[in-house]
This record gives sequence, structure tokens and C-alpha cells, in this order.
Amino acid sequence: MGIRAAGGGEMSVGAGSDLTEFLGALLDLGESETRIATLRTVLVRTATDSGGMLALLAPGVQGGLSAALSDPSRADEGTAAGLTAAVSDVNAQVGAVPMVRLQLLLAPVVETCRQLQAGGLPEPVVGHVRAVAVAAFTLAGRLTFETRDDDASRSLYAAATTQAGQLGDPWRRASVHMSHALVTLYSLNDLSDARLFVDQAVRAARTGDSTRVRARAHALQAEVAARAGLERQAQAALGLAWYDIEDQADEDPSGSSFNSGHLRGFEGVYELYVGDPARAHDRIAAAASALVAPREQVQRAIVTRWLWSA
Repeated sequence: MGIRAAGGGEMSVGAGSDLTEFLGALLDLGESETRIATLRTVLVRTATDSGGMLALLAPGVQGGLSAALSDPSRADEGTAAGLTAAVSDVNAQVGAVPMVRLQLLLAPVVETCRQLQAGGLPEPVVGHVRAVAVAAFTLAGRLTFETRDDDASRSLYAAATTQAGQLGDPWRRASVHMSHALVTLYSLNDLSDARLFVDQAVRAARTGDSTRVRARAHALQAEVAARAGLERQAQAALGLAWYDIEDQADEDPSGSSFNSGHLRGFEGVYELYVGDPARAHDRIAAAASALVAPREQVQRAIVTRWLWSA
């Protein structure tokens, strides 16, 4: 199986490429999602060695993106969709590929969003590119934080927050704040700053349409409160998170996969810090066993770390 070279001669592993067709066929033949995700990681790594970010774009999108960069008025929804797919691909490799490498792959997307927005984008495309920018800047902020460039990370998170505010979708702003809270909590173990970001996330999520984001914000609020020894606040936040989970609709605008399996892990953290440590292990183990999808592997790794603590 070859990896199709797109029209300009660049290798492509994006939507519509030979790779996605091949992996889809394997899935139809009964291969597990986990094994397919592993194979895709290897092939993406190989393709991006020579193709960089362009290899993550679907065949046909590369030429359109080049045209849009020369003249932003030529950008269309396909341009934004291609960039969205590239951000998703980079995000999917977190935990499997070194952070510095992911940073290098994502940097052109961030710069492309800035260049497109500085030009004269067609009005119907403005919101789509801004949504890509929110996702790209947020992920870039996380990756930059992991590589210890704190000033650049704060700048990227601030840019993501501003972009999200202009979109008018409070759940997007909440997601940015949660990402910032998580890197602050797990990289710096800074409870006070993490709590500020979480509280901002909760306020934004409460006015948004995404119950999954609201549930995740309340769950993270419960974790930070539990780590600070604030039992009543942690318990109240967990109760709100469960209410949100039970109230959620089938379709969520955020596309978040946050569910009761994730929430059981937060219950375990609550038990670990302010509840019954004897119950913490079982609840965290139950959460870890429920997080089996490939895109849940990073969360599973976090939950597994909780398990060792329990």
C-alpha cells in the first residue's frame, strides 16, 4: 500500500488519501480500532517526516490552501475543513509522538490561521477559520507549555480565548480555559492558578449549549477543590457534573466525548483526597477500563496515573 502523493507531489495521509481508504477497509474487515490507531500513528509519523503539516491535508486541499494564502478571498469551507482535520490529526498523536515534533507540525496551521485572518476572508468563511484558530491556538498553547515556553503558551491561550469570545459560543471559551487549567495543574501543580481557570471555564460553560463541556468543567472544578481539601465544594461540583451528564442530548455542539466513564475517574479523585481512599481505587479502575477508544488514550493515561496514586 502506498501513501498517495497529492496533486502537487506531496504525500498525503489526510481524508481521501490512500491511507484513510486502507485503514477504513481494515476496520470493515474487523480489525480493532486500537490496532488501526497504532498503525496510523506510525504512517503519519513516516509521511510527516518529508511532508510536514501538508501531509495531514486531504488531496486537493493543499493547492486550495496555497491559493488562499496568496489571496484570502479565495478561501472556502474546504480550506477551513482541511485545517480542522490537520489540527485533529496532531491532537490525536498527543502521547504517541514527542511534543516538540507535534509543535513543529502544528506551527504552520497556527501561522496559516493568522495569515488568513489578516487578509480579506469571505464572510461565510470567517467563522469557520476562527473556529480552527481556537482549536489550533489552544492545542499550540498546551504543546508550548509542555516544552516549557510559558510566555508563548500564555500568549497562545489568550489568543484562543479572544477568538472563542468572538465566535459567540461560550463552550469554546470554556474549553480553552479547561485546557489552560489542566496544563497548569499537571505541569506546575499550581492549584491556585488552576482554580482561577477552572472557575472561568465553569462560568462560560454555564451559559453555553454544550452539556458535555459543562459536565467536564464541573468535574474539573471538583478535582481542583478536592486537591485543595475543600470537601463540600468538591461534592457540590460532582453533583452538578452528574446532573449535566444525565441531562445531555444525543448531539452535542462541542463534539466532546466526555461521559459517565470519565466522570467516575473524577469521583475516584474525590475519594482519594477528601473521601474514602478505600473506594478511590475501585472507582478509578472502573474509569480506566471504560476509556478504551483510541481518542481516549490520553485521558486513560491521566486516570491510570490517578490509579497509582490510589
